[in-house]
Amino acid sequence: MLKVGIIGASGYTGVELARILSTHPEVELTVATSRQYAGKSLSEVFPNLRKRVDLVCENLGPEELVERADFFFAAVPHKTAMDLVPVLLKAGKKVVDLSADFRIRDAAVYEEWYQPHSSPEFIAEAVYGLPELYRDQVKEARLTANPGCYPTSITLGLAPLLREGLIDPAHLIIDSKSGTSGAGRSAAVGTLFCEVTDGFRAYKVGGTHRHIPEIEQELSVLADTPVTISFTPHLLPISRGILSTMYAPLQEGTSEEAIQALYEKTYAAEPFVRVCPAGSFPATQHVRGSNCCDIGIKVDQRTGRIIVMSAIDNVAKGASGQAVQNMNLMNGFAETCGLMGAPFFP
Repeated sequence: MLKVGIIGASGYTGVELARILSTHPEVELTVATSRQYAGKSLSEVFPNLRKRVDLVCENLGPEELVERADFFFAAVPHKTAMDLVPVLLKAGKKVVDLSADFRIRDAAVYEEWYQPHSSPEFIAEAVYGLPELYRDQVKEARLTANPGCYPTSITLGLAPLLREGLIDPAHLIIDSKSGTSGAGRSAAVGTLFCEVTDGFRAYKVGGTHRHIPEIEQELSVLADTPVTISFTPHLLPISRGILSTMYAPLQEGTSEEAIQALYEKTYAAEPFVRVCPAGSFPATQHVRGSNCCDIGIKVDQRTGRIIVMSAIDNVAKGASGQAVQNMNLMNGFAETCGLMGAPFFP
C-alpha cells in the first residue's frame, strides 16, 4: 500500500481527495494537515467522511511530513506550495501540486500573474498533469503540476481542432461558467448564498483571470504557434461544475460530421473524456461528482464558426479527481483506479 498524505486537507480539494482516497484499493491515507483544524478529525470537519476517514488533522512542517508518507498531494494556496514542494522532493517523495506554482513553464510569466517564485529551478522538472496530453511524461514524473479547472475544460475541448489546424487560433473567444466551490472554502462576501443564488454574473473581466497564461500556454503547444485568447469567466449559483463554451473560425469546407468523427476518434480510448452524440450537448449535472469531461460540438453555418462545449466537475476532473488520476500514473496503478464511479444524478 502506498502511504499518502494530503497537505491542506481542510479545503474543498482536500475533502474531495480524502473522499476519493478512502475507497482507493492501492493507498493508505496516513497524514492530513490543517492549521485551522489541528487536533480535529477530518470527519468532524467534514461530516460526509464519517466512518470513512477518521484521520486527525495535524499542523506539521515539511520536515515532519516526510516521515509520514511516500506520496503527497499539496492542496495549499499559491506561494505556500513553492516553498513546501522542494523539501518533499529532496526527501525522495513524489508530489502532485494542486496550486499554480509549477504549472507555468516560464517563471517570468508566472511572476507577472502571481508573485515572485522562490523555487524556479523546479519549474522545468514539473510535468503538466493533463494525462490526455502528457500521459507518458506523468508516468515518469516525481512532480506533477495539476492543471487548473478552467484550463482543463478548455484544453480538452479545443485540443483536436488545434492539433489538426482546423480553426484559426488567432480568434479564439471563450466563456466559462463555474460553481462557487471554485472560489474555495474561505468566507467571502461574493460567495455568500444571498450574493450568488438567483443570479449569474461575470468576474475577472477583460483578460485579468490568472488562468489565462496557463490556458494560452497549453493552446500554444497544441497549435504550434503563440495563442492569445479572449476569456471571460462567470459565477453560477451552483456548488460544483464548469461549462466552457469556445468559439473559433472554422477552416472552410470542414463539415460538422467530420469534426464529430475527429473528436470521437481522438478520445475513443480515453476513460474520462466522453464525446456527446451528434446533436446533444454537455451539462454540468451530467458530470457532477465524477472525473469525466463531456464534450459537444456544433457548427454555426451562418457565421462559419465552430462552437465547442465542455463540462467538468471543477472539484473532481478540475482538481482532486485529476490529481488522483496523476497519482495513479506516477505509481504504476491502473489510471482509472478509484475514479470510475458514475456521476451523481440528480
